[in-house]
Amino acid sequence: MIYDIRHVTSYSYESPVSFARCSLRLEPKSGGGQQLVSHTVDIRPRPADRTIRHDFFGTHTESILIETPHRNLRIDSRSRVSVSRSAPGRTAQSRAWESVRDVAFEATSLGPASPIGYVFASPLVPVQQPVTSYASASFPPGSGILAGAVDLMHRIRTDFKYDPKATVISTPLNEVFEKRHGVCQDFAHVMIAGLRGIGLPAAYVSGYLRTIPPPGKPRLQGADATHAWVSLWCGEGLGWIGFDPTNDILVENDHIVLAVGRDFSDVSPVDGIIVGSRKQKLAVAVDVLLVE
Repeated sequence: MIYDIRHVTSYSYESPVSFARCSLRLEPKSGGGQQLVSHTVDIRPRPADRTIRHDFFGTHTESILIETPHRNLRIDSRSRVSVSRSAPGRTAQSRAWESVRDVAFEATSLGPASPIGYVFASPLVPVQQPVTSYASASFPPGSGILAGAVDLMHRIRTDFKYDPKATVISTPLNEVFEKRHGVCQDFAHVMIAGLRGIGLPAAYVSGYLRTIPPPGKPRLQGADATHAWVSLWCGEGLGWIGFDPTNDILVENDHIVLAVGRDFSDVSPVDGIIVGSRKQKLAVAVDVLLVE
């Protein structure tokens, strides 16, 4: 499948901002059944400097510097991506999860695809005993890692309620777990915390999800959104497999990967600092269009 993606981020400020330095992670990745065809980012006001680098996780990161006083900042990202991937069946056979855990801890590579980088706690995903115990129920001794992850994903989808008003980016993991309310970012963090708690390597994935309007209803422009899910290393044979606990599905061709990291703090599409006062407003509009 080929998708055209438009991701527009707009900031408006009550008083002029004299200086801004931002990091943009808006270029979709290539690899893992996905190929970037084209990508552009238009920024207004125009930056005085734009620098491109790749972070530890292989994410294309652009640093921009704006020195022109402004009350509005608009970042318009447009990408075309080809996606062709398949997931194993939900009941497919896989190695025992203990075996995968042991192999992950013995990894010698420190590259971005190595499982060892994703087995420990990270800034937004602490390892906490209640979450570990919750995940452990899906992984009885000797069971396959795929079956365990599918069961954990399904339980999160069943036990947690999607509620965009329940949390913000800074809501701590233990609060999300206790309330059992949140959004895709929260559900991904909970699943990752549970998997890492039992020693399994799990990564946070940000990206886009193709949405299909209800029958007879028009597709609303700008109504799509960024999405988040989990990538679990299932051993040297299966490799990294995507699990979407918000929707209880394995990741295939409806998901477009933007960036991969330990948690949201590694992959935020736009972050940075500004010099200004008073309040600001943020608006994000996303379109994911199927080309063919």
